[in-house]
Formats: sequence, structure tokens, C-alpha cells
Amino acid sequence: MNIALIGDSLTEGRPGIPFSRLLKEQFPGFRFDNLGKGGDTVLSLYARLSKKKLPAPYDLTFLWIGVNDVYTKMLNAQAQIPAKDEKEFEEVYKKCVEIILASSKRVVLATPALIGEHVDNQANKQLRALSSIILSTAENHPKLLCLDLHTIFKNHLAHTTSSDYISVKVTRIMADALFYRKPSRIDELSKKRGLHLTLDGVHLNSLGAQIAASEYAQLIETENKKAAL
Repeated sequence: MNIALIGDSLTEGRPGIPFSRLLKEQFPGFRFDNLGKGGDTVLSLYARLSKKKLPAPYDLTFLWIGVNDVYTKMLNAQAQIPAKDEKEFEEVYKKCVEIILASSKRVVLATPALIGEHVDNQANKQLRALSSIILSTAENHPKLLCLDLHTIFKNHLAHTTSSDYISVKVTRIMADALFYRKPSRIDELSKKRGLHLTLDGVHLNSLGAQIAASEYAQLIETENKKAAL
């Protein structure tokens, strides 16, 4: 199978643990194109997709975008412009989906996971609103599938006690990406911050990456079996 992974830094895999590496290990005969780009909002992703055609026709594409349309507004400096409101997010998101559909047999729409591991904080409430838009986009469309990572991550945190740590300084995020590359060091820092699934409230530690990879893998296996029939 030819598979595209489209998204932001969570897909790119820096800072934090790149879950795409786990997928490549699990499916060594498949082609994975990691098209994640750190800092991407739905607007910057649309600009990127509009300028350059996707590099191959894909059997399956995962679109995981949206966290920066909330998170960017919390940072002390903005790299990309976020959607100004839910209406603009929906309009531009659907344009991204249309472009991707033109180059992929099936597309999985993943909801943004977390901003902070206190799942009922204001940022996560905003993510749930964006998640509803994403899930509704896939309704009754034969080529679109849903992956509700927000709910999956929320359920994993239901019986844990996490700190409210969220990195909001861009220099801190950059330092994490530069100096914390080994999984053991990432997980050590995550633990020091009182977190379970993330390095900094957003980007994935080893357990978070394993969860994301497992959910992606289930859909890959299902679609591969269908293609073989």
C-alpha cells in the first residue's frame, strides 16, 4: 500500500516521538510518505496543498490537522495564522479534504488529540468543537473514514492524574525538539512534567505515539484486507 500521513508536528514527529516510525516498523512492505509540517494550521496546510501536488496517488491518506488552530493562539509567538473561527476552519478544512481526495482512494480524517492533559480545560473544549466539524465532514461519504483521536486520548486519561503543564513558549518547544530526541529522554521529561501521553501537553511521548500508531495501524490493516478481496 502507498500511504500518506498529512498533518502538523504531531505527524512530522518533532518535538516528541514520531509515531510514523512505529508504523514503518509494523508495515515494512508499505510505502509511507510523511507529509507532516511543524506549526501547520488548516490555513497553512491548505496553502501548502494548493501550491504543490501530492507526490503520489495513495491507497490511503491520513489527515491529522487542527490542534494548531487552537494552540497557536496560546503561544507567545505565531508561526502560522490559525482559522479565525469555526466557520473558517470548516470551509478551509473541506477544501483540504477535496484536494487530498483527488489523489487518494480513501482518506481518514483524524480529530486533534490534546492541548494539555486536563481534558476539560478551555483549549480542549475548543478542540472538541473542531472535532465535531471533522467528524461531520466524513458523514455519508464513501471515501472518507473517521478516527476520533480526541476521544481516544481522553478515554486513556480518564483514570489518571496529570499535571496541567502546557508549553506556551516557542523557545521551550524548539529546545525540546533540539535537545530531547531519544525516547528515554523524552519520556523522562514527560514524567518530570507530570504528564502521561505527551511531552508538553501537545506533542507525543512514547505511550502517546504507541496509541496513535495503534489506531492508525488498525485502519491500515482493515483497508489492506478490503483491497485484497
